[in-house]
Amino acid sequence: MKITVVGAGAVGASCAEYIAIKNFASEVVLLDIKEGYAEGKAMDLMQTASLNGFDTKITGSTNDYSKTSNSNICVITSGIPRKPGMTREELIGINAGIVKTVSSNLIEHSPNTIIIVVSNPMDTMTYLVHKTTGLPKNRIIGMGGALDSARFKYRLAEALGAPISDVDGMVIGGHSDKGMVPLTRLATRNSVPVSEFISEERLNQVMQDTKVGGATLTGLLGTSAWYAPGAAVSGMAQAIACDTKKIFPCSTLLNGEFGLSDLCIGVPVVLGKDGIEKIVEISLSDAEKAHLTASAEGVSKTNGLLEL
Repeated sequence: MKITVVGAGAVGASCAEYIAIKNFASEVVLLDIKEGYAEGKAMDLMQTASLNGFDTKITGSTNDYSKTSNSNICVITSGIPRKPGMTREELIGINAGIVKTVSSNLIEHSPNTIIIVVSNPMDTMTYLVHKTTGLPKNRIIGMGGALDSARFKYRLAEALGAPISDVDGMVIGGHSDKGMVPLTRLATRNSVPVSEFISEERLNQVMQDTKVGGATLTGLLGTSAWYAPGAAVSGMAQAIACDTKKIFPCSTLLNGEFGLSDLCIGVPVVLGKDGIEKIVEISLSDAEKAHLTASAEGVSKTNGLLEL
């Protein structure tokens, strides 16, 4: 199991670290355009191997895509990160060109790979990879819902005063401050609806805090977060590598599911060795359907800014 991570910045390095620590990949390749940067990150991470107890080999490369050959999974994190006050959509001009070039280079050396897109605006970058590479739809996956759901569960646990291991919940829709649709109706604490424990007002606050989770961290850190995004990618990669058939909300190309077509947006999917093995078309309330439709309109509007 060989996994390539393009972009050795904070998010890319976190992806590599968490993948290595979970010990399900034989090799992780970090690639970056900055001279020596990926090599340095890889060396630093390898020097934690004996301390963290993993045998995954991590190597770095400065823009040499031949080192990524025959990767089973490729993760694209490259592009400029958000700054305070920026929306994910504002990144489209620069990041579209980067993602298009990176995905083309990856597929040249690993034609059978599965691509996980992290670069923002993520739903639109995932759509761009679909439109420009010709890969089957099951092998192009956007990482947004896994991260947003983790942030949702963090806020739920905080509100409940419960351990996060007791909490389950999911966020669908676009990976944007306005587009996220936290499914509060379906959120549970050890199978009991969270509405049994907290008020509607508090649950609405959880929803709002979840939706601005990324912006909150950008304001505090001065740039995009990296630990939780890296962990989300590692969870998805592990589900694919180990063929676990685990359900994650991911950005995937829809062709009529949920009444939506010709866009990528976050919905529940089963992840396994073939990538997206099934779209799980869960029943939504009228309000949830309306929120998802509005989110899709926002994603489509951003897609319209692409120069395809």
